Amino acid sequence: MIKVGIIGASGYTGAELMRMLINHPDVEISYVTANKYAGQKVASLYHNFYGICDLLFEKFDLDTAKKNAEVFFVALPHGTAMDVVPDLLGDNRKVIDLSGDFRFFEKSVYESWYKMPHKYPELLGKAAYGLCEMNREEIKKSNFISNPGCFPTGSVLAIAPLLKKNLIFGDDIVVDALTGVSGAGRGAKEGTHYCSCDENVSTYKVGGIHQHIPEMEQEMGKISGKEVKLTFAPHLASFSRGIYSTIYSKLKEGILTEELLKVYNDFYKNDYFVKVLSKGIYPEVKSVAGSNFCQIGLEVDKRTSRVIVVSAIDNLVKGASGQAIQNMNLMCGFDEKEGLEVVGLVP
Repeated sequence: MIKVGIIGASGYTGAELMRMLINHPDVEISYVTANKYAGQKVASLYHNFYGICDLLFEKFDLDTAKKNAEVFFVALPHGTAMDVVPDLLGDNRKVIDLSGDFRFFEKSVYESWYKMPHKYPELLGKAAYGLCEMNREEIKKSNFISNPGCFPTGSVLAIAPLLKKNLIFGDDIVVDALTGVSGAGRGAKEGTHYCSCDENVSTYKVGGIHQHIPEMEQEMGKISGKEVKLTFAPHLASFSRGIYSTIYSKLKEGILTEELLKVYNDFYKNDYFVKVLSKGIYPEVKSVAGSNFCQIGLEVDKRTSRVIVVSAIDNLVKGASGQAIQNMNLMCGFDEKEGLEVVGLVP
């Protein structure tokens, strides 16, 4: 039994971590922080924990944290996580950071895209990138994980087999993706008010400015062994959970849908949480809601020699907290599926 601390437990990703870890047979949640709600019960903020979880939110204190837990999930915003992560590292403690603060190798890349200074550039490149299906062996050996972003998770998993097999042009990739409103977090924002987003789809951060672009290009480039350039268009849609990505790319040679599906099934044959759907069946957001699964469907457009790949994940689970727990399982030597075998919420 390991003791786990969640730093920043009052946000949606923190709540998801608690929801799933409560049922993990090898984990005791021993320390949860939320400075704003210090002294309040978790169940007073999230009523789904009423009668199930008696934990109190605490104000973060480094010495208390070190005494109470050995594995830490840092679920703080970008720019804030870096103030906490360096002090938690060491003495065999394991840290899984859900922010974007340690996903890159170069300080200039982070500062250019996240528009803030990086205070600990010496730690860049030290964290294993926690996309489990791509970096499983590296994750097993690491005590420091940078959990992937939600958009990169859905898009990289969708296109990895094509890049690995050199079947597409790396400078001709278009990622068109919809996110659920929970991706914007708990804080009130004009664009996520009910009247703004209900029965609506809106586009934001287009024109090559979204902060997940360099992360996607970095990880896709590592898989292909070549530089990757992509066009990314994110959209906010009127559902609570989910990332629905449609990816278009030019094929280097003629290949049938059935042949590509075989490539995908072979590539992911040992990856429980990636489900490649049969020809003519495509992912749905509801099929993965509440689960750690990524569903992938694809079709070849013979007329244009393009492949169209569609993926669906829950942004709060496989796109954040579930993947973080999957990383913890690998780091701690548990079964990778432990605590995560939840089927999608349909209807």
